[in-house]
Amino acid sequence: MKKAAGFPEHPSAAGSVADRSTPPASTRPGADAAPSADLSTRSRVTQLLLERRAATAAQLGGALGLSPAAIRRHLDAMLADGDVIAREQTVRGHRGRGRPAKVFLLTDAARSRCGTHHYDNMATAALRWIARTGGPRAVEEFAAEQVAALEARCQAALADAGDEPMARAEALAAALTAEGYAASASTIASGGQLCQHHCPVAHVAAEFPALCEAETTVISRLVGTHVQRLATIAHGDGVCTTHIPGSPPAQSGMTVTTVRTDR
Repeated sequence: MKKAAGFPEHPSAAGSVADRSTPPASTRPGADAAPSADLSTRSRVTQLLLERRAATAAQLGGALGLSPAAIRRHLDAMLADGDVIAREQTVRGHRGRGRPAKVFLLTDAARSRCGTHHYDNMATAALRWIARTGGPRAVEEFAAEQVAALEARCQAALADAGDEPMARAEALAAALTAEGYAASASTIASGGQLCQHHCPVAHVAAEFPALCEAETTVISRLVGTHVQRLATIAHGDGVCTTHIPGSPPAQSGMTVTTVRTDR
């Protein structure tokens, strides 16, 4: 056992009483508050980077209401832990003096901890066995069954969303975020789009696209209209993007925002 520095091996009775009357720092109220607050803030930073894919320290600090010094302290800790990497920000056009700001991105290891990548190898092996013994149709049926439970949970969350596709897409985004997909919905000139910034099965879906196809079918049913999957994380894109067609633009010459299709 280590001896406390500055104290004799056998403290006096008075010293013993003093020691008993002063609880250790680790047991005093609020002793763990700072570490807990740090973990909470880093979880929020992680969530933001899942949603945005990349952000500067200033952008993260602004979103979280933290000073530059505070956000950099958290980012330095996450860099040291291997949770984020830093890259120089790409600046188009004229750039002012000084070095460009750094953008921060989550590492693959950090992304893995946000979802359910822990059993990727086993899941992939299982799907290979299903494909080998039952063929492509068996894989499709398995994928449909896997997303059925997700559809049921999201359907319950959409109970009060009404019939308008974008209103349902916004409710669906909230439901998918609760499931770990870090989803968002937005209106664009050609209708709307649902973005999923995290995919818990991306590594498996890269080999078995039937998982993405089954998910797209569920999104279509939940939103209540035909949708088109434009990009997927499984195919190497930064985000899964699903287009929700809307009415044609009312004004001629209006710019239509689109997302590039999968390679």
